[in-house]
Amino acid sequence: MSKTKLSPIVAGVMNWGIWDKKLNTKEMENMINVCLENKISTFDHADIYGDYTTETDFGKAFASSNIAREKMQLISKCGIQMVTEGRKNNIKHYEYSKEYIIWSVENSLKNLQTDYLDVLLLHRPSPLMHADEIAEAVLKLKSEGKIIDFGLSNFTSSQTELILQKTEVLYNQVQFSATNFEPMVDGSFDYMQANTIRPMSWNPLGSVFREDIPQTRRLKKLLATLVSKYHFGSDTILLSWILKHPAQVIPIAGTVNVARIQSLMKAVELELDQEDWFAIWSASMGSDVA
Repeated sequence: MSKTKLSPIVAGVMNWGIWDKKLNTKEMENMINVCLENKISTFDHADIYGDYTTETDFGKAFASSNIAREKMQLISKCGIQMVTEGRKNNIKHYEYSKEYIIWSVENSLKNLQTDYLDVLLLHRPSPLMHADEIAEAVLKLKSEGKIIDFGLSNFTSSQTELILQKTEVLYNQVQFSATNFEPMVDGSFDYMQANTIRPMSWNPLGSVFREDIPQTRRLKKLLATLVSKYHFGSDTILLSWILKHPAQVIPIAGTVNVARIQSLMKAVELELDQEDWFAIWSASMGSDVA
């Protein structure tokens, strides 16, 4: 059972740093405060974000903010080895040795300027991972108070089962949205519910506002009707669609738009009618359910 209470919607920081928005320390500090003011207290990191720089940038902002550590929850991921300055890698690969996991967590703690992670996730599965070694690393990190809870990211059900045989798995962060609903139909969410694993959803708005294809055109047409009905924005409705699933999915929202951050938690209050939930799924598929 999870020892950490995450906010119903999580702030994804992947684009806060040099990969996209290039927020400086003061801007990042302000963004942390905006999230907290709007009841978004959980921040989703990965060591690789910003070519291994965003955790450090966030840590500086957190330190200068004087925010009490217990007021927020920090998630981070490890395991992807990128080819970038500061890493002696010749090819992008995955690394899940006991020594590397422990080193990576300790490095993230130093960069984030914190004593512990609320949740550690393995970023992507590796064909060469040894479940026993992973379990040993997790046990050591937990016993030393460096991580509270443990989970996975982008793991299939069978890959999750392999790790679950050796250590407790409480989360699996996967791609899930109205346009990418595979975990809902391929057995992934069924498996997670059966094993008390909370899904997290990255890219929760999918491609609705990014692509102009028949699928997104159908969804936008329907969403215009639902916006008039519920008096909430399209993004709020799409997040509410995710939150209605019984697997208790936690969406990770990557926006740095203050107005959008202020509206995110409205999705928690919005209860979509069942027929409207199915209308969104049907619009995405391009057909009624069988």
